[in-house]
Amino acid sequence: MADLPDWAPPGVDTKRANTARVYDYLLGGSHNFLADQDAGRALAAVDPNARVFTRANRAFIGRAVRFLAGAGIRQFLDIGSGIPTEANVHEVAQEAAPDSRVAYVEVDPVAIAHSKAILAGDDQTAIIEADLREPEKMLTHPATGRMIDFSQPVGLLLVAVLHFIADAEDPWRIVATLRDALPPGSYLVVGQATNEDHTAANEAFEKMYNRSVSTRINLRRRAEILRFFDGFTLVDPGLVYVSLWRPDSAADVPDDPSRYGNLVGVARKTS
Repeated sequence: MADLPDWAPPGVDTKRANTARVYDYLLGGSHNFLADQDAGRALAAVDPNARVFTRANRAFIGRAVRFLAGAGIRQFLDIGSGIPTEANVHEVAQEAAPDSRVAYVEVDPVAIAHSKAILAGDDQTAIIEADLREPEKMLTHPATGRMIDFSQPVGLLLVAVLHFIADAEDPWRIVATLRDALPPGSYLVVGQATNEDHTAANEAFEKMYNRSVSTRINLRRRAEILRFFDGFTLVDPGLVYVSLWRPDSAADVPDDPSRYGNLVGVARKTS
């Protein structure tokens, strides 16, 4: 382990590809290891859109955060935030509204270590080490309490994370637990990998991902993803492929939006 880069925390497993680090590699980041790079290359080989999809997903987060800031949201809970790169949630939110506060939640040690380094000295942001599978612990974490006032509307981001929760672990119950902690006027942002069109590319990507990366991915159909929004009202344009959610430019929308393989939506809690 003596050859670990200085940004890697002690004891990190470099031999098995990791979700956050594969995503970082596909985004063009540098906080990943050979195993992550190999997995990323294998995914790009079976689905040439893999890199484009990750960038489209990142761009969606920015558009959604700007929308929430425009709707008056000043506190954000970003669960499964990943390894920080450009246009992070706190940067986008604070550019739109300088008083915005952001609590990031991650379980990957590299993402946590890098987040701590980036956020050091910033009293409007925090990184929380917690697992989405234990929402109660996340909600009661001291750092969550410092950043998030649950008597005021919250922007809850669950982007590219719910598909790592198996059906047997009941991700719908997890989202409902988080929903019940939010006051009216809060928003939910969801992005989930889908097999709605059940293409050969979907199947190949899912098989390769689950063969290469330590955490399994669970693609879901539209009806299953819509269940995450129970208790919320979707804002226009509803649940759509990632490039179709309020694009900045028509040029950002491919001829076949389904090829990016991710359904996204933003919804408001009204009661």
